[in-house]
Amino acid sequence: MEVRALQPPEPFSLDPPGLCSEMLGVAEEAFKAGNFDLAAEIYGSQLDELPQPERSLYLKKGDALALAGRVADALASYTRAAMLRQLCPQELGILVESIAHTIREKELKLPCAKMKSDAIPTKKEGKEPHCTRSTPPEQPLGSDLFSCPMCRLLLLDPVTLTCGHCFCKKCLCDRESTECSCCSNRIKGKAEGHEAPGMDLKVNVVLGNLMEKWFGAETKVRRLSAEGDALWQNKDLVGALEKYNAALELAPRDPLLTMQRAQLYSAMKNFKQSLSDADTICRKQPLWAKGHCVKAQALSGLGRMEESLKEFLYCVSLNPEWSLVKAEAQKLMCEMLFPAFENVQASFTARAATPYTRLKPVSLNGPNSSHSVDDASLPGGSKDPAFRLTKASFSKLDMFQMKNVLDCPDICDLPDEKATKTLGSVLSCLPGVGLKRKRASTSEDANSIELPAKVIRNDAESKWEEPTSPLAVREIPKDLVDSSDFECSLCMRLFYEPVATPCGHTFCLKCLERCLDHNPHCPLCKENLSQYLASRAYKKTFLTEELIIRYLPEELSERKKLYDEEMKELSNLSKDVPIFVCTMAFPTIPCPLHVFEPRYRLMIRRSIETGTKQFGMCIADELKGFADYGCMLQVRDVKFFPDGRSVVDTIGLSRFKVLSHGQRDGYNTANIEYLEDKKVEGQEYEELLQLHNSVYDQALAWFSSLKDNLRTQILNHFGSMPSKDSDPQSNPSGPAWCWWMLAVLPLENKAQLTILAMTSLKDRLQAIRRVLFFVTRKRPR
Repeated sequence: MEVRALQPPEPFSLDPPGLCSEMLGVAEEAFKAGNFDLAAEIYGSQLDELPQPERSLYLKKGDALALAGRVADALASYTRAAMLRQLCPQELGILVESIAHTIREKELKLPCAKMKSDAIPTKKEGKEPHCTRSTPPEQPLGSDLFSCPMCRLLLLDPVTLTCGHCFCKKCLCDRESTECSCCSNRIKGKAEGHEAPGMDLKVNVVLGNLMEKWFGAETKVRRLSAEGDALWQNKDLVGALEKYNAALELAPRDPLLTMQRAQLYSAMKNFKQSLSDADTICRKQPLWAKGHCVKAQALSGLGRMEESLKEFLYCVSLNPEWSLVKAEAQKLMCEMLFPAFENVQASFTARAATPYTRLKPVSLNGPNSSHSVDDASLPGGSKDPAFRLTKASFSKLDMFQMKNVLDCPDICDLPDEKATKTLGSVLSCLPGVGLKRKRASTSEDANSIELPAKVIRNDAESKWEEPTSPLAVREIPKDLVDSSDFECSLCMRLFYEPVATPCGHTFCLKCLERCLDHNPHCPLCKENLSQYLASRAYKKTFLTEELIIRYLPEELSERKKLYDEEMKELSNLSKDVPIFVCTMAFPTIPCPLHVFEPRYRLMIRRSIETGTKQFGMCIADELKGFADYGCMLQVRDVKFFPDGRSVVDTIGLSRFKVLSHGQRDGYNTANIEYLEDKKVEGQEYEELLQLHNSVYDQALAWFSSLKDNLRTQILNHFGSMPSKDSDPQSNPSGPAWCWWMLAVLPLENKAQLTILAMTSLKDRLQAIRRVLFFVTRKRPR
């Protein structure tokens, strides 16, 4: 049997007279090692040595006996502890767990490993008049697209969070957690007492309509149930009962509705009807702990405490982690089996002390060891210096080889026969959990009481046969699936990467982004989406996308084909290249941009989506719209502002010549060809190299002669001047320092454009030299 977090009480700091701390240490080690019989025997032997009873030892012994499966003997030990001082329910935790474990293992035939709870109660269950509906264990998790991840029922008034997951609106309103249960993203500002900004829990219009269309009857049942819940919360129990009855007329075999009505009957003190519904649940879903809990509560209300205790024990066996139910079982067992004892202290302590228990010889180091425990090491002779049994020496022992080490006196009969009869009547209905005594004094003690198993897992009645049951995996008839239900109202095509806004409307991701570039309002209802825009939480709605994938695969394939063709066209860096008409840009030189116009927001976003992260930069031209020469820029980073504006960090790549002008979706485009410097060889190269070195030195001297504040401004904006290249023709656009110098020199755009268009490095160097000569001569002294 697995022991969960069981630790024996701490050893005594001061040994009462007659106690042997070494033996208590042995018992503790045996308890930790799982040898509970040995631990119980040692505790019993120590109790026999005491002139006065020790309550804590009786509790230790009872825990050990309970874990060993000796329920009757454990009851005797707990009863003796109760005679010294009234037991509290917390002291019976191990006894309840032991009985529940036996039920789980021998009757229910369930694995002993800790299983995931199917109905762990929340704080709400202990405070409010009704409990959260939890799905029976037969419901496979995650097997149904249309189930809410929280309540595991059909989505009712589905709400899509900014993370893309969908839940029932009521589940989100009732939820105390501030995180999505699917992805742990923050969903609500509970601490402030209101929803987080931009998150007002509007129903997803598309999904809400689909639920009504595809699951009309089940949606009506869910809505009636939700209305009943609301009436119950408002203390209108009669109105809630009417709603539950109406829902059960539509779904008479719904175990969840039946369980809710049973709980409502209990709240109305109609325990007879509650028991009838709960008994139906337990027969149909025998492994559902929630059903047994409701039945136990109904039986308790009717005063049938023994049957109630039995149902609570079933709950603990089915769901060991349900702490509230376990506490109820402990409380009920304490009240029934261990009432307050009177006038027993004197008679109990007057019992004559028994002779010391004699120990059998025990080998400490194996069967051939010369060291053994004899009479000298008994509690009475523990001061013998020859040998003393300690925890350290015991750690060498094999616990399982010491099973019958100690001869313990027979355990006497229970002082209170009521306890035996009460628990016996409870356990008699639980096969394999009968009261088995170590000493059979009567024919009843000799034979344990075992009845046929009441729960038959393979019984046909244990399966819910209702075809429209919410436990079944839902499928949609093909004639109900219409592609028009998944049509974007902006592009009038099938949703591609569907995104739901906080106001509940769904659009294609790219369509929504383009609309928000122009106006921060929903295209359909005109609700302000500024906060949604600021967060830029454009997450796909997973359920909508999954429905399209599952039920419209052919339409989705066609839609994806169109999208891929569009992306391929947009990623062409020679034809219809997007052109940003703004300022001069040069190869290798950073060019930060402040983007606020909707057309350029779209252009930048597309350049990122295609993966190229490139677009052209040209200066304006009064006749043609933009100049015939420009520079390609590459996006290095983008920082967005809440109002949609952005700062784009770009750097120049290469020069191009415009072949033709065009437009797309409001921004300029062009067919281009790239420019490269013409290379020279021989004598021309030697002359080019000398010119290059000379102009570089001239440029460096000019820059060094600038005033400190001006030089600092240039460095902050353009960075340091690039170093001189050993081979000025290694780059198709020429040396980087040339473009840096061209960017910082005080030249008009037309002059810069002329130099940008040159394909001769020699001509460009000569032009820069003339400019340097001019600015040096004209510099004020």
